[in-house]
Amino acid sequence: MFKYELKSRSEESRARTGEITTSRGIIQTPIFMPVGTLATVKSVSPEELKEAGAQIILGNTYHLYLRPGCDVIEQFSGVHAFMNWDRPILTDSGGFQVFSLAKLSKLSEEGYAFQSHIDGSRHLLTPEKSVEIQHCLGSDIIMCLDQCLHFPAERSEAESALQLTTRWAKRCHDFHQKSDNPGTLFGIVQGGMFNDLRRQSLDAIAEIGFQGYAIGGLSVGEPKDMMLEVADCTIPLLPAHAPRYVMGVGTPEDLVALVAMGADMFDCVMPTRNARNGQLFTQHGAINICNARFKYDMEPVDTQCACYTCRQYSRAYLRHLYMARELLAYRLNTLHNLHYYLHLMEDVREAIEQDRFEAFKKDFYDKRIK
Repeated sequence: MFKYELKSRSEESRARTGEITTSRGIIQTPIFMPVGTLATVKSVSPEELKEAGAQIILGNTYHLYLRPGCDVIEQFSGVHAFMNWDRPILTDSGGFQVFSLAKLSKLSEEGYAFQSHIDGSRHLLTPEKSVEIQHCLGSDIIMCLDQCLHFPAERSEAESALQLTTRWAKRCHDFHQKSDNPGTLFGIVQGGMFNDLRRQSLDAIAEIGFQGYAIGGLSVGEPKDMMLEVADCTIPLLPAHAPRYVMGVGTPEDLVALVAMGADMFDCVMPTRNARNGQLFTQHGAINICNARFKYDMEPVDTQCACYTCRQYSRAYLRHLYMARELLAYRLNTLHNLHYYLHLMEDVREAIEQDRFEAFKKDFYDKRIK
């Protein structure tokens, strides 16, 4: 059922719109995917996600494997029924979480041997096991297991990780091909901050053959200009006939810049995590709702926003909730930030379709408070 169709291109940049067809619905690209690590986007319901404009969400293999576990999810025939979400789900392979969260982990050719950050139990996450778990979850888009790198990483480290990621990608591909699982497998391009290694990785991953391609290993602590430079070098080399996914990025400014380079798909915890920390995104940039200047402010977060939060509540009330640590603060802030991200992508798609993306991009940046 998976199909990608290119719909329109900008005449002034590499920005493009497309349509991904899955068995659980159509995804219009460019698209932002809210992060639902543990089969929930924190503090909001699936119904509220739909109202905000979410077409697809992201779940995580590592977390769902450890809790609640495949034995529970299998009772529901997949995570969609378990969490009452009937639209597509993309699952990350779990490699980054092992790399960053596990109490103890050891990397080998076989995979990641690690101890759970929850109870210390020992596990081995191989490429085949990662895909098998994602099959159990019923993921619509499945990510290959890759080797994650810290920043900065030496060239020799990046080259070694690239080669291991390639071998693992082949194992993921072969395991998935032997199954009758309807999910779609995406390959991941690595290579650290070295453009020639990125090209080498892409050639190797493309030779295996996937229906979508992702860029991993960005936004891991490198300077912003370095991230954008590597992305600008890599994105146009990704196959044009397939979706292009930049993993784990980023700010609204990042998303607009990456769309201009030809990227199609994004995920990031920023809109939800920052909402819980009181940072709200607006057409003029981010604001911190705890700021004293909002104590008597009767305006909505963003006067141009049509989200539930902005239609019903003032900055003063949102500040009060946040300062009092009321649970409603997290829900209302999250609804606003998700609406902002999702409708930014909607505006981006419209601008590309009408071939005025460059004017849109200029206006977007001009509005940001310097």
